[in-house]
Amino acid sequence: MEHVDIDDVAEGGFGNGVTMRKLADPLGAEDLAINHYELAPGEGFSGGMHTHLDQEELFVVLSGTATFETPEETVGVAAGEAIRFAPGEYQTGSNEGDEPVEALALGAPADSTEVRVPVECRECGHDALAAIPAEEGMAFECPECGTAADLPT
Repeated sequence: MEHVDIDDVAEGGFGNGVTMRKLADPLGAEDLAINHYELAPGEGFSGGMHTHLDQEELFVVLSGTATFETPEETVGVAAGEAIRFAPGEYQTGSNEGDEPVEALALGAPADSTEVRVPVECRECGHDALAAIPAEEGMAFECPECGTAADLPT
């Protein structure tokens, strides 16, 4: 059995107003990614619309209301509710409300290496770019032709 106090786990995050604590390592979880998020109003869980081809994701909202979007719909998920995204399903989540959001994000398997963003390759026209961890942030390249790309701002 492993036990941790979430507040004792080191903070990380994507920018102002987002606190993320990775719980899998302190708990000894090898097959499941577990992240605790605190989002200020206007902040998001990730850098934008994306999918994991090799991982399903589940979000459990502990407080506040998170807004999740897919290319087809937008759904509000309130405290005490959960939402699941299958591998290959594009999604993004954020706090569009006036109160903070606290949530758990679970991903299985733990290590996702096949992340895609819905941006067309300028060289070959492939419909998505691969997101690859880089020294600072993420790099993007076409999984079909290998062309490096910058995301539109």
